[in-house]
Amino acid sequence: MYRAFLYLIAGWSGFFVMGLELLGGRLLAPYFGSSIYVWGAIITVFMLALSLGYLAGGRASLWAPSLRRLATLLLLAALGTLPVLLFSLPAFVSGMISPYAVRLLVADRDSSGHHAGKLYFVSTFGSAAGTVLTSFYLVLYLEVNQIVLLMLGVSVALGLMVCMLPLGTEA
Repeated sequence: MYRAFLYLIAGWSGFFVMGLELLGGRLLAPYFGSSIYVWGAIITVFMLALSLGYLAGGRASLWAPSLRRLATLLLLAALGTLPVLLFSLPAFVSGMISPYAVRLLVADRDSSGHHAGKLYFVSTFGSAAGTVLTSFYLVLYLEVNQIVLLMLGVSVALGLMVCMLPLGTEA
């Protein structure tokens, strides 16, 4: 169950980031248009924030890593979404999730590549699902603010659910 939550958080984090990135384009379009320059800026902000988050997540995983702390990162990413035009904060914190989760999955060096590969597969698959579902389905049925609140709600629910697990399920 422990590993299932690690993969679930990593997959959802990928979904969350890509959904937020696409919605960012929708939010900025009325003010700045939807040119290649606007999309280039949005993608750059997300990629830089994610890359810095990967560094910070790897470093944070060195000190007393736990599933609860991973869930707390998910909650922080959700809270960082509240001022929705500040894309870099939720992208940064979401970037911390995968390297932190790798640290929790790897018990020995011999299997580290296997576990990292599986985790990044799940995270990237979540990103693809977030891209497809947000851009082709969610925007057809919900307004942008409703989608953001829905994604925020899923993040909070998942984060709180993991935080409420009994301590014995941590390893």
